Amino acid sequence: MSDGNRPEGLIYGIDDRPPLGEGLALGFQHYLTMFGSTVAIPLLLAPALGMQDDPVAIGWLISTMFFVSGIVTLLQTTLGNRLPLVQGGTFSFLAPTFAICGMAALANEGWQVRLQHVQGAVIAGALVEVFVGYTGLVGKLLRFVGPVTIAPTITLIGLALFKFGAPEAGRHWGIGGLTIILIILFSQYLRSRHRILELFPILLGIVGAWGTAWLLTVCGVFGADHPAHVSTAHLEAAPWFRFPYPFQWGMPVFGAGAIVGMLAGYLASIVESVGDYYACARLSGAPVPDAKVINRGIGMEGIGCVIAGIFGTGNGTTSYSENIGAIGLTRVGSRCVVQYGALIMITLGLVGKFGALFTTIPQPIVGGMYCVMFGMIAAVGLSNLQFVDLNSARNLFILGFAIFMGISVPEYFNEYPLTWGSTAADAGFLDRTVAAFSSVLDTIGKTGMAVGAVSALILDNTIPGTREERGLVAWGGSTESESTGP
Repeated sequence: MSDGNRPEGLIYGIDDRPPLGEGLALGFQHYLTMFGSTVAIPLLLAPALGMQDDPVAIGWLISTMFFVSGIVTLLQTTLGNRLPLVQGGTFSFLAPTFAICGMAALANEGWQVRLQHVQGAVIAGALVEVFVGYTGLVGKLLRFVGPVTIAPTITLIGLALFKFGAPEAGRHWGIGGLTIILIILFSQYLRSRHRILELFPILLGIVGAWGTAWLLTVCGVFGADHPAHVSTAHLEAAPWFRFPYPFQWGMPVFGAGAIVGMLAGYLASIVESVGDYYACARLSGAPVPDAKVINRGIGMEGIGCVIAGIFGTGNGTTSYSENIGAIGLTRVGSRCVVQYGALIMITLGLVGKFGALFTTIPQPIVGGMYCVMFGMIAAVGLSNLQFVDLNSARNLFILGFAIFMGISVPEYFNEYPLTWGSTAADAGFLDRTVAAFSSVLDTIGKTGMAVGAVSALILDNTIPGTREERGLVAWGGSTESESTGP
């Protein structure tokens, strides 16, 4: 690391090693920073997978998520790009996962079977990510992906989840609304009052509403049938220790439609991660990431997704922007600190009661959290438009068309799913081929993010427009200015 890259006021740089006690405390803080988002993913997936009535299984899924995140973080910081980046689950995979779970063929299947189909799509997509990373294709592919494509793709990640916000929070607006108010209060109005409020607004909001629901449950206000009732029965029944193991839910199933739909999630994840690499390097005092570092990082994220698929997290792994923000706030960019945090993740991922604890969170709290978090994801997608000429009729057409189709087309496919061909045992080759093709189109059509990404990518690269108009010059210039360091 060169001194010229070290930001002023940085307490610990990327290669510095804090004292053990201090390093563990700082590592635990990184764990808490990624905690809210990591727990949110299994809670989001539970209804789609059909495991909402099995809190013990949800607890296992949460523990597996943390266990895998710790392993992949260690791999990334030692063998990957070696930047102090925490690896964890990604919201980019939620929309295609919901589409996979909603396939007609899985309508009457249990959650294990649905997870097997998701696992297959995650593993297959991960192999593609490994390929584009370690072969150096990432840089070449990104030349075709500009802000006009990224803005609607990421925006649709948030918008696709609108059905899980107010309807879930509205099961009891008292607790659901309290969750929304607390998160907004801590993250927006009071964030400058105390560092804890700035670092953990989501966690504090959940704990505040969760504690209120628990207190009202203990006092008898919320009975067993109340939507905000906090039940600890499954927490008491959960084992103290549980060791996640490969293919614990069964062997993965590889479906063409599921795989293609999941690739849209990988596209969004890759682009977001490349931006994270530059930001993390700048804040931690690391050298500017070159092509080799970026390729190694994306390749290792692919390996991490393979591991996530093998263990069955129901999701993949990506670099966490939240933890990059923590580096900027704490002025601690030590790789060693993040590795300590990874060891903490692995350890707590083996504690069965730890995962089961979070299954006691009532659904109105989860819905309230969605209202805040996924609106923010949609806004992050729109923020990419700062690089684009919004006075251009060309750009406005592409953006509007991609977002509208990303919302509208899935509604059509949900009402009129494709059922061409036949997969019956006595069906001919042509019927099976047509059935496989229709399955691919059906999964893509039900994934708004995929529809928006494909629409914007094709139009942005075929409709005439200057590089300045498309935002490619400003986008590239922004990346360059970030990578030069202060």
